[in-house]
Order: sequence, then structure tokens, then C-alpha cells
Amino acid sequence: MEDKEAVVVLGASPKASRYSNMAVRQLKSNGYKVIPVNPGHPVVEGLETVSRLSEINEPVHTLTLYLSPVWSERIEADIINLKPERVIFNPGTESSKLRESLSNSGIPYLEACTLVMLGTGQFNN
Repeated sequence: MEDKEAVVVLGASPKASRYSNMAVRQLKSNGYKVIPVNPGHPVVEGLETVSRLSEINEPVHTLTLYLSPVWSERIEADIINLKPERVIFNPGTESSKLRESLSNSGIPYLEACTLVMLGTGQFNN
């Protein structure tokens, strides 16, 4: 099966009980090219991680956030420079500062749950 668009999971965890790990697994099983980002763990769900967004050199369809606003705001410039087609703020990751920067950069975003979107067939919309 050919991979669908690239999806970056920012804050991907190797712990199976974490929502970010569940997202990596569901995205993989739905055929997406998953790029997990976690500087502290070299592998998540059998996928090699990248330490920072600047290491990604390919078009990204979706950046799904699993970092608190304190952390995502620190790498705001990297998020903007990645130029994803959209950003998903999962519950607990919402940041008005980052939303404003995305809007100013013309990057669409939504506040939603990646797992729910995948489970209900809304992820591709």
C-alpha cells in the first residue's frame, strides 16, 4: 500500500497508553506516512523519530500537536517554517499565541482530536 500524506506527530511518546502513541499507531494503520518527533526517544512504534522539526525535509500535510503550549510556543518558528497544510491542536495543546502565528502565516488549524477524527473518518476532510 502506498503511503498517504505525511503526518507529523509532535510529542510522540513510546508509551502505549499515551494519546500521541495511539495516534502514531492509528495513522500507521490508516496508511499515512508518520513522522514522530521526540528528541528523547529514537524510536516510537517501530518508526525512527526526528529530534526537531527542522530535520524534516518533505511536504507535510498535517502536524498534530501533543505538546503543551509552553513547549509548542518555544518552537513556534519551527512549526511555521515547516509549512504544514494544517495543524491540529489536540485537547490540552491549545495556544492562542500559536493560533495567531499560524493565522498570520496562512496555515489553517483546528482544535480537534486526531484519534476521534481518524475513528470517524473526518481526518481526510
